[in-house]
Amino acid sequence: MKLNVTKVLLILAEQGITKAELAARSGVSRQQISTIIGRGSCAPKTAGKIAVGLGVSVSEIVMGV
Repeated sequence: MKLNVTKVLLILAEQGITKAELAARSGVSRQQISTIIGRGSCAPKTAGKIAVGLGVSVSEIVMGV
């Protein structure tokens, strides 16, 4: 699933949280968060976890929705 990395980073900035905090909130490892942001894609299940960690819907952080 293609993520809108800019949107994810914008939400992190708006909420004042770090990638490490996102990892803790979403149940995804810090290393995996960094890899996903660098690559710009992840599995749909992981996108769901990241969305929950950010407190947004999946449609807000994926491309082309």
